[in-house]
Amino acid sequence: MHESLFLSKHRHVRQSIRDGIHPSLIQDYLPTQKDILLARKPTKGIHEYDFEIKNVPFKMVDVGGQRSERKRWFECFDSVTSILFLVSSSEYDQVLMEDRLTNRLTESLNIFETIVNNRVFANVSIILFLNKTDLLEEKVKNVNIKDYFPEFTGDPHNLQDVQKFLVDCFRNKRREQQQKPLYHHFTTAINTENIRLVFRDVKDTILHDNLKQLMLQ
Repeated sequence: MHESLFLSKHRHVRQSIRDGIHPSLIQDYLPTQKDILLARKPTKGIHEYDFEIKNVPFKMVDVGGQRSERKRWFECFDSVTSILFLVSSSEYDQVLMEDRLTNRLTESLNIFETIVNNRVFANVSIILFLNKTDLLEEKVKNVNIKDYFPEFTGDPHNLQDVQKFLVDCFRNKRREQQQKPLYHHFTTAINTENIRLVFRDVKDTILHDNLKQLMLQ
């Protein structure tokens, strides 16, 4: 277990495993809400979800983030009004599963740069979700982000300094500063209240931007 805690800094050891022997190994186990939220299954292919929030219809298209899935992204880009770009805020010291070499945050920044500077999305709202804030808060206590991103100039053990640096990294990928604003939210996916409030704000942002776009037409 001690070895797995060490390796978890650099490899993909699930948080629920590191917390101890999982109760799902017990006969007749019933998962808790937290167990369900912690369960992870990589997205394969393209999945569409239609739902309403206070009588406002939304269509969400979920695409896989793995390299093998990205070639299919452009199938989903017709009539897009908003892009929710989800990235883990706590993986600045980890590498991709695909090649065990590329820094995960660097990979996310490169993908984001491609999307945010694409002319197709000139009038599309882009909302950045920096997830796993709870893990980031613990990581900054022990793992110095400056070891992986030497350009960092703040206090590596201060959560707010690290969060500001992360947002600036993504914001600086925009080549044209007159583009639509970049919205961002720090989230903790297993915190249902946090997600509820964030999605309320996201809904308002999407509706506001779409209404403004219609008025300009």
